Amino acid sequence: MQTLSQLQSGELSGITHLKLSESLTTFPLEILSLAESLEVLDLSNNQLSSLPDELETFSKLKIVFASNNRFTTLPPVLGRCPNLEMVGFKANQINNVPADSLPKRLRWLILTDNQIPSLPDSLGERPRLQKLALAGNRLTALPSTMVNLHNLELVRISANQLAQCPDALLSLPKLAWLAFAGNPFCQSDISIQSVPKVKATSFTLQETLGQGASGVISKATWNQPQPTLPQDIAVKVFKGEVTSDGYPEDELQACLKVGNHPNLVQSLAQVHEEGYLALIMNLIPAHYKNLGLPPCLNSCTRDTFEPGFTLPIKMIEKIVTQMEEVFEHLHSNQVCHGDLYAHNTLVDETGNIIFGDFGAATMYHMLSSQQQNQVRIIEERALKYFIDDLLSICAKQDINSQKYKTLRNKT
Repeated sequence: MQTLSQLQSGELSGITHLKLSESLTTFPLEILSLAESLEVLDLSNNQLSSLPDELETFSKLKIVFASNNRFTTLPPVLGRCPNLEMVGFKANQINNVPADSLPKRLRWLILTDNQIPSLPDSLGERPRLQKLALAGNRLTALPSTMVNLHNLELVRISANQLAQCPDALLSLPKLAWLAFAGNPFCQSDISIQSVPKVKATSFTLQETLGQGASGVISKATWNQPQPTLPQDIAVKVFKGEVTSDGYPEDELQACLKVGNHPNLVQSLAQVHEEGYLALIMNLIPAHYKNLGLPPCLNSCTRDTFEPGFTLPIKMIEKIVTQMEEVFEHLHSNQVCHGDLYAHNTLVDETGNIIFGDFGAATMYHMLSSQQQNQVRIIEERALKYFIDDLLSICAKQDINSQKYKTLRNKT
């Protein structure tokens, strides 16, 4: 992160990435001196409500982040930036998305946690769009033009006010990761009580094990021994009312509806108190490691891996077999995970996996049989991409093996 004083002194002349977070209320005009070099502009966590028209002269600008500001309208100048591909305006107060605010080369649009009631038809005229995050808005319908988004791969429309299932989305040819819980069209009257409720005071949180969009996972111990439960546990405490994937309550219900499977994180109990929602789970052994890394700005929707990381085809085959069994278990319970990725998969040294992170999960038992089948087909694409990503890190000596060819035929 740079500072405003560095920018004003001329120290940042010629830089390609600029990140400023200093409670700015107005756009620093000194940024305009970077028009010929700037590729990434991150003005998140300020108090901005507008961008200058001069931004359209930034010919190399590819990414603009302005989350956690005070924008009420998505700035139209964005649509005039010739090479802008990624726009992120999460957690503002946006209630207006002008038709001309969407860049022609748009690949990735993040408008999570705003107040948007509708989107322009121009959204469906952005053929390069791959990733679309709209959770936590006030959308009552989606533009019919979205049927033309043939490259769209990931969509988050949870926690909106959609009265009807967006059938146009379900038929998109590349869609693989979809989250739609928390809308009127998929309301469920079931409340899963497959695990007991306990009080938040019944355990003590210890060190943080990890955190994501929907909550923080910590190691914990019971304050009093639980006869049927292990003493050492993991607890996921959910954040706030809405996350980048939807409502925490929907995640909890989907997780409980799935039930137990040897390759899923096992749910043990839940906390459901005013202002405190948590899921108590089995503590995963420390020797399990993340199989992959999340997508980067360039890969957009596809997982990444540590440089030089490879796996023998025998282990890839074992991992894939387990994930296929997990997939069948999820959909036999009419739950779409929505985030089937290597980075949400833990693996040990022998190839045993544990799959988790249900932040984007959606129960779909209330949909028509045709819609249910389409949801399953969408997640089957995610499974194919998962296999393809693993084959990309296959050890070179195994690439010509029969096992490799067999797996390749599944992608």
